[in-house]
Amino acid sequence: MNNFNRFLESTLLKPTMTQEEVDVLIQDAIEYQFVGVCVPPFWVKKVSRDLENQDIQTVTVIGFPFGFEDTASKVAQTHEAIKNGADELDLVWSQTAYHSGMSWPKIEIAQIAKTCHEEDRILKVIIETAYLNESQIKEACLICQDAGADFVKTSTGYAPSGAKVEDIQLMRATLSSNTGIKASGGIKTLDFALELIQAGADRIGTSSAKALYEAWKASNP
Repeated sequence: MNNFNRFLESTLLKPTMTQEEVDVLIQDAIEYQFVGVCVPPFWVKKVSRDLENQDIQTVTVIGFPFGFEDTASKVAQTHEAIKNGADELDLVWSQTAYHSGMSWPKIEIAQIAKTCHEEDRILKVIIETAYLNESQIKEACLICQDAGADFVKTSTGYAPSGAKVEDIQLMRATLSSNTGIKASGGIKTLDFALELIQAGADRIGTSSAKALYEAWKASNP
């Protein structure tokens, strides 16, 4: 694997994050040429501006971290994020609607996918695998795919557990090759990141991107 850095989305989504931390995130992404930088909506305009001449995606979150907002609010967040320069949007689907047996999650994803694709943006949908059994993970993946999501993402990092190799394997077996998978949540070691990629992950969302890449470089001199 010669392009490990291009699997990595360097992520910072904590309540106390500072501008200094965002600056470090951006500089690391430029130095190591990560595929993307994922930040809260508040920082999208700055990150997009600072990455303007780079082949690095500005990524942000919609309905984060629980997906409780109504669809109109999420659509408004999506429009604002795109206006501010987001290239990719990670949407927390309506967990409460899904677990209530409603068809609304598919309708909501389809609306937001349409908004993103009209602006040539990428939509990833976070299904929060920690709260789903195997059959629900399969169903969630197909809902996202049928509604037009470009990627299905495992986790927000706010659930009891994050990415798991067996979940990625199940998702890859369920989704078509045209739908990507983003693994996120608790990815702190190189071995784990490589296992997730081997299982089928196309992206690794992690706050440890620099450490993972440096470990990979050390093992691939």
